Amino acid sequence: MSEKSENLHGVDEWADRIRDASPGADAQAVRKVVSDIYRAAQDELDKKRAQAEYEREE
Repeated sequence: MSEKSENLHGVDEWADRIRDASPGADAQAVRKVVSDIYRAAQDELDKKRAQAEYEREE
């Protein structure tokens, strides 16, 4: 997933919130954690959607 599409979903805003809550946190590390969480959540949603579609077709 490109950085541009991640920004559309608020990755930078969430990273800013985490940095605000954790003074001294490395900006790149925080953004990577947020991006990883976002990707994992998207993957899980995709799996659930695929399963639901499969069940509808059966």
